[in-house]
Amino acid sequence: MKVFKNISELEASVGQELGVTEWQKITQKQINEFAEVTGDLQWIHTEPMKAKLLSPFKTTIAHGFLVLSLAPRMLEDTYAVKSAKMGINYGLNHVRFTAPVPANSKVRGRTVLKNFEKIDNQKGKGARLIVSLTFELENSEKPACVAELVFLIFE
Repeated sequence: MKVFKNISELEASVGQELGVTEWQKITQKQINEFAEVTGDLQWIHTEPMKAKLLSPFKTTIAHGFLVLSLAPRMLEDTYAVKSAKMGINYGLNHVRFTAPVPANSKVRGRTVLKNFEKIDNQKGKGARLIVSLTFELENSEKPACVAELVFLIFE
């Protein structure tokens, strides 16, 4: 994990990798709980026996949005700015779910700071960050997801 004293120090890292997380297992229990919360109960996620028989993946797969929902934790595990008082999710510029994540497989996040823009407005002084997050899938050359996230960070 990279730790920065302040946002000015972070700004010097534009274009650089900020870190890589540990591998995280995506269990069938997590997939089922996510399905319940979101109402996405499609059998390719929640019915292992049916998936084994009918799915081209021969197992259930995680929801793409379940994988994407790991982003805040993965970013928290790759970098920190000590002077930051708060951070706000501002949105997404780009998301692609590029490979299925079979139940009980592992993913990790690789974070790169793509853009940094200082802000000074009624909300405070800080920066707008654009961060590229690649969700790598263990034992796969193809990532599970690639996303470009936008955050506001305030000192």
